[in-house]
Amino acid sequence: MTKAFLEITLKIVPENRSQAAGVYTKYRQRFLSDITGAKSKDLLLRPEDVQVLHGFDSKESATNYLGSALFQKDVVTALKPYLAANPEIRIYECL
Repeated sequence: MTKAFLEITLKIVPENRSQAAGVYTKYRQRFLSDITGAKSKDLLLRPEDVQVLHGFDSKESATNYLGSALFQKDVVTALKPYLAANPEIRIYECL
């Protein structure tokens, strides 16, 4: 059961969205199989931004993912060329 969500909102101009979606696709399965507590990962598209919604078993697991090598070295590095602004990162606990 999902107990926490990590929401990362990304400002990406339309011409870079397909490349950013490629980053999501490239690391999605690795996130689900390698990150402790990972339950789900979904890409949400809106005209004004892109959101990646990660489901976890706990707030602690969500916080730990932000410090992981997968996030810091792989995902952040791959997305950096496509970002028009700093991402907004929020963690929510489910009751």
